Amino acid sequence: MINKIKIIKEEFEIYGDFVSASPYGSGHINDTLRVIINQGGTEVHYIFQRINEKVFRNPPAVMENIQRVTEHIFKKIEEEGDTEITRHTLVVIKAKNGKSYFHDDEGKYWRAYIFIEKARTYDVIETPQQAYEAARAFGLFQKDLSDLPGERLHETIPDFHNTPQRFANLEKAIAADVAGRVKNAGPEIDFVIRRKADVSKLTDLLAAGELVERITHNDTKLNNVMLDDKTGKGVCVIDLDTVMPGLVHYDFGDMVRTSTSPAAEDEKDLSKVTMQFHMFESLLRGYLNTAGGFLTPTERKYLPFAGKLITLEIGIRFLTDYLEGDIYFKTHREGHNLDRCRTQFKLVESIEEQMDEMIALLNSIE
Repeated sequence: MINKIKIIKEEFEIYGDFVSASPYGSGHINDTLRVIINQGGTEVHYIFQRINEKVFRNPPAVMENIQRVTEHIFKKIEEEGDTEITRHTLVVIKAKNGKSYFHDDEGKYWRAYIFIEKARTYDVIETPQQAYEAARAFGLFQKDLSDLPGERLHETIPDFHNTPQRFANLEKAIAADVAGRVKNAGPEIDFVIRRKADVSKLTDLLAAGELVERITHNDTKLNNVMLDDKTGKGVCVIDLDTVMPGLVHYDFGDMVRTSTSPAAEDEKDLSKVTMQFHMFESLLRGYLNTAGGFLTPTERKYLPFAGKLITLEIGIRFLTDYLEGDIYFKTHREGHNLDRCRTQFKLVESIEEQMDEMIALLNSIE
């Protein structure tokens, strides 16, 4: 891989001598490396990534999206007089052929970014302040893109958060029962069926014109926000492959799903799974600090519901994969996807139990 990077480096508008390359970050989709280049006696860092074309079937479309949104945000930050623009948005480095990526002779797609110094990501949320900063950063990201001109962005993964479609896929999996597992998942199937009315609530509002399609990140885990090493403040939103048209609720809902429970996503002891209200409050306050100004009243109203919906959706996906024989998500033990599904559904219940308090909090914030 190192020798490959030496060759790939020459295809980008990066000058200087190659020093080293090493794996970077904790992502599981793309191959990511930090590359050190000696430029006039100073070591400068870059991020190189090989795009996983099995997940992202159209890498040029992915890169067109990323280039458009990062250039738009760059201009906004520049107009504000920020002196650290390249710390506050990803900057795509052009290939020497003028494109935002390089397509090698093996059919692989590569891209390069300026490395963001003196900041890092966290895989596990540790404090309410981190939740606040992550939500604030994602809210600002949405705000900055709320006036992106031009054509609609590409859907890099079609129907990614189409909850009615996920529900339909589950019904098909139940009917087919290809792995003979329906008998093992009766309570979980019943759990979803009882909430059928929830799955289309947001898409119905969108179709009726009561919600607005926005540009959303669609993978709002804590580790997709760089936090400053000294201040702990959110510096930059990263991992933009899934940036595409969507609802603001997809992003906020996934923050609630991934940041409010102290339990692991596949925790078998369901007594450990709960929505910690103080973490939800930090997320909500951080998000509204930056996004509150552009949200419509209806968008704002459904923020508490969003956490429930997205958690239910991910649980449906785990359950569907279990019934289909574990063909999508990697599993490491018998019934792994069923355990994951149960964890999500327990979190749904916890959110439901606290919904009145969540709504009251929302209404109390100016």
